[in-house]
Amino acid sequence: MDVLCILCFLSLCSCLAYGKPTLRKERIRHDSELSRQPHEDNKSHQYDHEAFLGKEDAKTFDQLSPEESRERLGKIVDRIDGDSDGYITTNELKSWIKRVQKRYVYENMAKVWSDYDLNKDNKISWEEYKKVTYGYYLANPEEFEDATDQFSFKKMLPRDERRFKAADLDGDLAAEREEFTAFLHPEEFDHMKEIVILETLEDIDKNGDGFVDEDEYIEDMFAHEDGGPEPDWVKTERDQFSDFRDLNKDGKMDLEEIHHWILPQDYDHAQAEARHLVYESDIDKYSLGSNADQRRDFGELEHVCGQSGY
Repeated sequence: MDVLCILCFLSLCSCLAYGKPTLRKERIRHDSELSRQPHEDNKSHQYDHEAFLGKEDAKTFDQLSPEESRERLGKIVDRIDGDSDGYITTNELKSWIKRVQKRYVYENMAKVWSDYDLNKDNKISWEEYKKVTYGYYLANPEEFEDATDQFSFKKMLPRDERRFKAADLDGDLAAEREEFTAFLHPEEFDHMKEIVILETLEDIDKNGDGFVDEDEYIEDMFAHEDGGPEPDWVKTERDQFSDFRDLNKDGKMDLEEIHHWILPQDYDHAQAEARHLVYESDIDKYSLGSNADQRRDFGELEHVCGQSGY
């Protein structure tokens, strides 16, 4: 990383550290929509079409002939069928829909992969990532001795190392593509939730006591730059803190309370859609009794998830 890049980065960090937002900052994570189409199975399967393929790929499929659509769908089904038994289960469908839902994170990973995979072994080691990201700092540490704000290289390096190790499921300190995606976008992976919560605490906890009090909670979203009165939404957030964020009413949020705040237990859209697809792709609806083996073969699934005009 050259000097110009370093200077630009530090300028950005300075803005992040000292340029307080005047608008509300949103930290709560919700699942993104599977489709903007209405869920009208008696009229069309457009919602299922987009939920299964993603909005852009759904448009592509609509331009294909039935033969081409079937061929491509067959390749997708092979990828979904994790145990290669020729059937698609609800859990396999759920995993696929979740992957489609967060496709942008994989695209983002692919764009930067070659920048970090220095030895081209199709893995990114911690040493490779550290060299690319922190090489200048490590070679010139004296230039950063006075960098005390939380966004400095000095504090970011151990934080990144902790996150990298959490994403590195096999513990070999070399990230494969899925692991590196989890490192770059921890908010999208269940096994990274603890890291997301801990990093949120560290970002907001200005006095370093391991908790987030009401003032820190508000300061993360709003600062009195002109010394004027608080906007109405800030007053509402103070009420939210005391009524809904501070669950044990001790005047501050701990890690568990931060978890409830930023990662609420939303309705699982992917799970619901997977179950719905299994049901809709079954020609004989009566087979879905309490003892039903909820698996569907390729032909049944094609009826719902192929071209939207089917």
